[in-house]
Amino acid sequence: MTNFSRAEVAAMVDHTLLKPEATADDVAAVAREAEELGAYSICVSPNMLPVETSVKVATVCGFPSGKHTSTVKAAEAAESVERGADEVDMVIDVGAAKMGDFEAVKLDIRTVRDAIPNAVLKVIIESAALTDDEIRGVCEAAVDAGADFVKTSTGFHPSGAPAPTPCASCVSASARTWASRPAAASVTPLRPAR
Repeated sequence: MTNFSRAEVAAMVDHTLLKPEATADDVAAVAREAEELGAYSICVSPNMLPVETSVKVATVCGFPSGKHTSTVKAAEAAESVERGADEVDMVIDVGAAKMGDFEAVKLDIRTVRDAIPNAVLKVIIESAALTDDEIRGVCEAAVDAGADFVKTSTGFHPSGAPAPTPCASCVSASARTWASRPAAASVTPLRPAR
């Protein structure tokens, strides 16, 4: 088991504030806290952009349900990047995954990827709602569509992200690309299986 220092852990964290009642003052406070802690980034709602901070800025699209059209997600992501977001966390249409329509999931992700070709794209799959086979299919779709990371949960699903299961290997086994930085606690970098 690897032991990480507090600073090493902080440098992998996306310090997040996605509460609907968040104010500009709340966002400024989170940004200051992230800087003081040495967090990798902050993640805020798109309407809170731009944010003045020395850390990376992430935002969300299709959040929290994923039930937005792909074109709406792409427009939201593109506008967010124009307003200063370095990274976008998009939520997939979990219903499409439940139906086994991984082509629709891939098209959804690809539409957002094409809208933000130079930004980091993280794909939130809501893994607590999916079977191992569905997780595998979604991860393969994410890789094929050009995503940089897969995240397990929005934190808004009633059961959140499940504890690690044997399917944790599905993510790395299905992935064929490598992300450029360490992942946050709920993020799995897409990389080749060894």
